[in-house]
Amino acid sequence: MIDPDALAELAAHAEAADRRPDWPAESWGRVRAAGVLGWSIPAEYGGTARGPVALLEGHEALAAACTTTAFVLSQREAAVRRLLAGPDALKARFLPALAAGDSFLTVGLSQLTTSRQHGGPALHANPTPGGGYVLDGDIPWVTASDHADALVVGATLADGTQVLVVLPTDRPGVEVGPPMELSALCGSRTAWVKCRMVEVEAALVVAGPAPHVLGTVGGGGLETSCLALGVAAAATADLKREADRRPDLVPAWERFAGAVNAARGRLRERAVGPADPDATLALRAECTRLALKATQAGLVAAKGAGFVAPHPAQRRARQALFFLVWSCPRPVASDVLADLLP
Repeated sequence: MIDPDALAELAAHAEAADRRPDWPAESWGRVRAAGVLGWSIPAEYGGTARGPVALLEGHEALAAACTTTAFVLSQREAAVRRLLAGPDALKARFLPALAAGDSFLTVGLSQLTTSRQHGGPALHANPTPGGGYVLDGDIPWVTASDHADALVVGATLADGTQVLVVLPTDRPGVEVGPPMELSALCGSRTAWVKCRMVEVEAALVVAGPAPHVLGTVGGGGLETSCLALGVAAAATADLKREADRRPDLVPAWERFAGAVNAARGRLRERAVGPADPDATLALRAECTRLALKATQAGLVAAKGAGFVAPHPAQRRARQALFFLVWSCPRPVASDVLADLLP
């Protein structure tokens, strides 16, 4: 588990990281100093290779302390997972610096899963004679792109197949937009990236071409769920503090605590069990609903004071809304919407 002092420091900066469109340098430095950046990377590349359950527990704790920092880390972790599934040469090239915190990678994959799915492909890949690709188009959602040395991005070929490549951000034709004015998590510095005939050589191809290069589940994996659970757990802890001095809130706190523990147990089971896309998506919807309900309950308990910054209740309620749009594929959206219907 991560050092409690590190979590406390992250929590102390959580409001600023959420509200301000500034890179959360102090929080990221604390994450690096705590050894978090090596958790998911094998020892042969300089990491500490935590198991799947320990990884989920660690990221849940980080999300409870500072959801903005945890979200930035999740996008870096997504890049690490794609590299781990790719060619050995790319692992040797990028993973040691990532484990040490000397380099930062993030992902631009939403155009293959949840963003702009009602029109044509947002980012096109045209093969080159040497086995590489020329990228042309837009990447609509890239977290911390202006701090990244490279992006792991997904693009679509003319035949509809997809490819993953590592895109260095200093390549000619790469344009990083300004940070979006998000309702929460502003410190993530999420922005669009445009590619104008950017050539990527064969040595930077991670996977593909394939019909579904990210797999069939798409968004909504266990990693996303554990961040939503972290927000729900933090709101439940807030509710417990209120219940300690207001006995009328004890039944509500007990129900939320039970729901958080149950979801946590199902996450652990899925982390070590066989692949089950339907169960994974159902768990993603469950954790999203729990985050929404727990944070709203926390706001009710905090009353008017909770609606005023920097009270954590208002921040958690806004951050819970993020899970309605981040990695929220159609099955998850339909499940959550059904729960919201009157």
